Amino acid sequence: MEHFDLLVIGGGPGGYLCAERAAQGGMTVCLFEARHMGGTCLNEGCIPTKTLLNSVKLYRHAAESAAFGVTAENVVLDHAAVLKRKGQVVKQLVTGVESAMKSHKITVIREKAVIAGRAEGGFQVDAGGESYAGTRLVVASGAEAAVPPVAGLKEAMEKGFAFTSREALDLKELPKEMAVIGGGVVGLELAYYFAMAGVKVTVIEMLPKLAGNTDPEICKVLMDDYKKRNMTFKLDCKVLEVTGDSVIYQEKGERQEFKCGAVLVSTGRRPNTAGLGLEKLGIETDGPAVVTDRHLCTNVAGVYAIGDCNGKSLLAHTAYREAEVAVNHMLGVRDEMRYDVIPAVIYTDPEVACVGESVESAQAKGLTVKEVKLPMLFAGRYVAENRGGRGFIKLVVDTDRNCLVGCHMVGSYASEIVMTAVMMIDTGLPPERLKKLVFPHPTVAEVIREAIFQI
Repeated sequence: MEHFDLLVIGGGPGGYLCAERAAQGGMTVCLFEARHMGGTCLNEGCIPTKTLLNSVKLYRHAAESAAFGVTAENVVLDHAAVLKRKGQVVKQLVTGVESAMKSHKITVIREKAVIAGRAEGGFQVDAGGESYAGTRLVVASGAEAAVPPVAGLKEAMEKGFAFTSREALDLKELPKEMAVIGGGVVGLELAYYFAMAGVKVTVIEMLPKLAGNTDPEICKVLMDDYKKRNMTFKLDCKVLEVTGDSVIYQEKGERQEFKCGAVLVSTGRRPNTAGLGLEKLGIETDGPAVVTDRHLCTNVAGVYAIGDCNGKSLLAHTAYREAEVAVNHMLGVRDEMRYDVIPAVIYTDPEVACVGESVESAQAKGLTVKEVKLPMLFAGRYVAENRGGRGFIKLVVDTDRNCLVGCHMVGSYASEIVMTAVMMIDTGLPPERLKKLVFPHPTVAEVIREAIFQI
């Protein structure tokens, strides 16, 4: 039985970066991935959805270009061509990850891995009829789409009438009408693509607002824009049943039926830990999520859990950072995970980005805060590139500690410029120091500087 310094279960963002960082630190590493290198993010999530969204963004800009002095005729979105390019992008990036594993001499086993228990000097993992031993073990098994126990839904999914985001990304024929069950980030991004591609989309959400914890004012801006893009919303509605050609839901106590050609189920994700063998080592879980501390250690010494499987923050960039913290702990480098400065983004058009506290969350923690809000129109570039956009930024300031603790924005380039706010919150610098930072002009990011001067 071959012995490694580290065994990593899962080849998604957390798993492959963990393997890479560990190899760079001098460890021998064995990585197990049964499906696709790059995990959900690269193959069925972050990258393919952004490829689709970029296509419809270009389509929208071309279709509405007359306002900017550009004439574009017969603008068409070719869904088949979009899917083809999506496949090319994914293949290129997957190949890059596989090349990185080879260049760092990481052993990759393309089989389902199961924890077998302890082995001499560490832990044993079985995969493809073989056994592997490792001094340390990292669980990076990711998450899977959560499917609610709705009557008829299982049968509808078996027939292909209903599907999750995985199948939606390869949908060859677009229906005339589609129901989207769930108004979270994944559901909204895919709903936006299909709506821009000509599908009449109805989003059914059980909560009274969209996009989870996203700022309510931002959600209002999004929903108003989405309604202009072939999208309808049924908020505060509970799905009761899925039939062969419709979704039955309850709205204000009344039973309603929406007939459609397809149903996208986007009701969140859950840690993918079933059948992994966690019980063989007595690894503590909270439901399906593996319990970890600020170093990503589990209750079993030498075993770590990173990425979606620990349920803390189901985002690829969180998994990247967790991978680095876990490896640093193995190498004796002082480091720990912070979850209060992780940005979140919605990549539709307009974009949404936020990081840190809202006024409500800050006050719930006993912080004394004030909020500064400015329209994106304070940035000259935003005015130059948008027609009367309703974008804005909100800064949340801790008045006792005299530092920025939150930022929420909606508008062009939000996904790119939010990192400026991330660094401001992470460093805890006072506003008077932040005012001395020089931003390039003209950029949309300058709205952050303008907001700081309003503190």
